[in-house]
Amino acid sequence: MSSLHHIPVTTLDGRDTTMADWAGHVLLIVNTASECGLTGQYEGLQDVYDEFRMRGFFVIGVPCNQFGAQEPGDAGEIAEFCSSTYGVSFPLLAKTDVNGENEHPLYTFLKKETGGEDISWNFEKFVVDEAGEVLGRFDPRTDPEDDEIIELIEANLPI
Repeated sequence: MSSLHHIPVTTLDGRDTTMADWAGHVLLIVNTASECGLTGQYEGLQDVYDEFRMRGFFVIGVPCNQFGAQEPGDAGEIAEFCSSTYGVSFPLLAKTDVNGENEHPLYTFLKKETGGEDISWNFEKFVVDEAGEVLGRFDPRTDPEDDEIIELIEANLPI
């Protein structure tokens, strides 16, 4: 893929689109799981989304079952869990692989832009600017409200 915005994706509700839906916005892209020790990060992700969404920011959650089978549910179960447990209102993509033979092109792009290393676990985070450039990659244990992530988001918001 030549650009992040050309990458096709499917939303959790089954709508086919591309990352161009979020062109012109700063993004925090994160692979998620509902039964992980880090699942509580959904709360921080929602808080960051709530704080900055009016300024041109989106969290994009990408459910993944590759790490310890910690996202076993189907799309409906994932949506219900995220909404009822954490009040998630940011976009979620369809459950996908982030490493390996069936790796989604979104993650091929994100990893290539940050040195090529595989995703290490659930809740690894990427900050992307409005033009689709990857600005930073953060370890799964890094809290979504960590100062470094917040400063990177704020410094790149278009509004």
